[in-house]
Amino acid sequence: MNKKIALLAGDGIGPEITRQAVKVLDAIAQKFKHDFIYRRALAGAAAIAHTGSPMPEETLDICLDSDAVLFGAIGDPKYDDDPNTKVRPEQGLLKIRKSLGLYCNIRPITAYEALLDRSPLKKENIKGVDFVIYRELTGGIYFGEKARSSHWAYDQCSYSANEIERIAHAAFKATLARRKKLTLVDKANVLETSRLWRELVKKIAEDYPEVGVDFLFVDNAAMQIILKPFDFDVLLTENMFGDILSDEAGVITGSIGLSPSASVGEKNALFEPVHGSYPQAAGKNIANPLACILSAAMMLDYLGLSAEARAVRKAVDYSINHGKSTIDICSKQAMGTEEVGDFLVKELFRN
Repeated sequence: MNKKIALLAGDGIGPEITRQAVKVLDAIAQKFKHDFIYRRALAGAAAIAHTGSPMPEETLDICLDSDAVLFGAIGDPKYDDDPNTKVRPEQGLLKIRKSLGLYCNIRPITAYEALLDRSPLKKENIKGVDFVIYRELTGGIYFGEKARSSHWAYDQCSYSANEIERIAHAAFKATLARRKKLTLVDKANVLETSRLWRELVKKIAEDYPEVGVDFLFVDNAAMQIILKPFDFDVLLTENMFGDILSDEAGVITGSIGLSPSASVGEKNALFEPVHGSYPQAAGKNIANPLACILSAAMMLDYLGLSAEARAVRKAVDYSINHGKSTIDICSKQAMGTEEVGDFLVKELFRN
């Protein structure tokens, strides 16, 4: 099978972790007789430095002409320190989501048995946790009208019925292959947009009678993710709530360096680790590449290569269970970023 993959390494640790994901993908291609054709493009601060735009049109064209996009990380502290900066790396991520129509963000949350002690949460609270967050990605407050003066500002949050319905159906369908439980997270006691979400999800639930549905206000959901994360199966929510809750849920794994994600639209899909660009670690060979590699596994699933995806996850599980990883999750004889990639390649060929 031949597949074109747009490779956007981005900023900070992005080039290092995507390099390891490519190592693993190349091993998969060799083992399973595929041909992955990579087309590299600029994004984020790196793109601003060369073109003045965080997401150049050339990059978008490459992404639109590819079967999938593998993304590293985006962000640079020099932009964070200046609130008056008009062009920011993160704008590139919003632009690519909107331009490619990536409305459905999928973030799996898994508690690894070997890493239960690494999480700040109690072992008995996270053992066996396995849920997934479906976050609406192209609507809401991030894309609403904005304005400000020296003494006031506003950000508009709006949702159409179509924006809600399409991701709700995606989330309901996902539950059918899992434990058949869906939780809508909203703030329907305050927000009109949340009331529309709740109204439409209740209606859509009639098409999925085998799925149990419950509803949580976002503040309560934030608490329950810490207290009883094993109660969740598929968690559905709007853009900003999903952004916050998925990062919170990342502590369950013991390291945000283990959290992959997929952003899927009608015709395009992008895969990226949840963590940021981690500029403090850039170039030091200490960043955990597993979130990026697991994102590549999600990409393989999307491309219809399920056996290949399982092989990658099996190799990752083996590395975690045997302490073959970076310092964030391996306190004894930690490996470097490059060494983790090399180890996974050897493990793929060993089995």
